[in-house]
Amino acid sequence: MERKVHIGVLGAANIAIRSVIPAIQQLNDCFELVGVASREVAGSQSKLSHLNTKVVDGYSNILNRKYIDAVYIPLPNSLHYEWVKTALERGIHVLVEKSLACTYDEVVELNKIAEANNLVLIENFQFRFHSQLAYIRNLLLQGTLGDLRIVRSTFCFPPFPDPDNIRYQRALGGGALLDAGAYPIKLSQLILGNDLTVTSATLNSGEDKGVDIWGGAYLKQRNGTLFSQVAFGFDNYYQCNLEIIGTKGKLFTNRIFTAGEKVKPLLLIETQENGRQEITLEPDNHFKNMLYYFYEVTTNVKEREQEYAANINQARLLKKLREKSYE
Repeated sequence: MERKVHIGVLGAANIAIRSVIPAIQQLNDCFELVGVASREVAGSQSKLSHLNTKVVDGYSNILNRKYIDAVYIPLPNSLHYEWVKTALERGIHVLVEKSLACTYDEVVELNKIAEANNLVLIENFQFRFHSQLAYIRNLLLQGTLGDLRIVRSTFCFPPFPDPDNIRYQRALGGGALLDAGAYPIKLSQLILGNDLTVTSATLNSGEDKGVDIWGGAYLKQRNGTLFSQVAFGFDNYYQCNLEIIGTKGKLFTNRIFTAGEKVKPLLLIETQENGRQEITLEPDNHFKNMLYYFYEVTTNVKEREQEYAANINQARLLKKLREKSYE
């Protein structure tokens, strides 16, 4: 590589420690990890000791353009707007965990700031970059399933063992829609295009929870006939699937969002011509793939513009789903 991107991390979140920081360190031709910022330095030093990285006291102290070019933000949803905005206003590229912000208006504002400052702003859906999704999209392009008819996707988790988990806390931007629901909504756009609207939806809260716990929606093309059915939730039987039905066959996979680097995705394909087939794909590290894409976009203006539009469209559909659930 001609250059390295100096990158910092805001917060010692589990996803950062388990997946993203190791991937950054493995891509040492692309990135130099400057450090991880924390509000609880001692605790973070203990959690990060095996990763051999510096811990910086306070989020603001690492957001210095003299030292870093980019930042990865895996903080609770409610903190995304503040710290994404701070980073962008300081001239720093941003990779942020989904959901990008808690409201549509916040997302629009942040993308306008990124565009005005010619900066990268990517919402992290790492499954976008897994070879499994590329394989599925290629099958559709080849017409293996015939003409597309139905897309269904579900992402559900069992109860979190910690009752104080941030996903259960309204003040921290918790709730199943912004956490789990964001995934099948994003996937619907990747398969059916961005020109979707939400025609019906439901959100349900648990009796002792202050956030939405499970829900679903029907997304339809505004200028087409195709649609997607999505379901999501906490405190459910685990589901992580995609089903696509066409005029000549159907496809199903049960690890569309969470196929880690040791997982061999299994696709079940049934067609009129070949009957039932089980296709096992090779493992892939979608975190490394995502980070390499982030690296490339720091020099590709056209890709940045596509990400701005995608970020805003995702927030539009989340807003529309919430509004429809109130009707």
